[in-house]
Amino acid sequence: MTDMMSKISAGLERAFANRGFAEPSVEDLRDAAGVSLRTLYKYTPSRAEMVLAALENRHQRYLARVFDDLPEEPSEALDTILTRVGNWMVTESAHGCLFHAAVAAEPRSQPLRALLERHKAEVAERAAAATALKGADTDLLLIIEGLTQAWPLHHEAALDAAKRLGLSLLPPDH
Repeated sequence: MTDMMSKISAGLERAFANRGFAEPSVEDLRDAAGVSLRTLYKYTPSRAEMVLAALENRHQRYLARVFDDLPEEPSEALDTILTRVGNWMVTESAHGCLFHAAVAAEPRSQPLRALLERHKAEVAERAAAATALKGADTDLLLIIEGLTQAWPLHHEAALDAAKRLGLSLLPPDH
């Protein structure tokens, strides 16, 4: 991704995360991206492309924040992953998953659905690999998704419950 595209994508992500997908006008999105309208349309020729660029940026940031530099030991990796998801919710997404919100705003968009599916699949695969729980991808995704959805109501209690559930997946020797 070029520096300009990164700048635009980051600004668009912030705008959609803060104001939803329906509210921001193109002028608001231009301002959030910090570029001219011409430059915004050069890199993202439609509102649908703007949403995809924002979500791709979020996807990369989320994966890096949650999965970079994890401990080697599976139970420590699991604890770290879930703690980082909780921290993400505090700092980035207190209202739930932006990917699900995008699909809910545009349910017939196949590109959005494909990005949602890719994002969730990568999260599940990375969680399973980091915790040595191959084959438990769906179980781990369910725990992470549950934490994400329960966070707005239950905060730290949701994180504690997710950690308990995650530990139940590990073999007894961990």
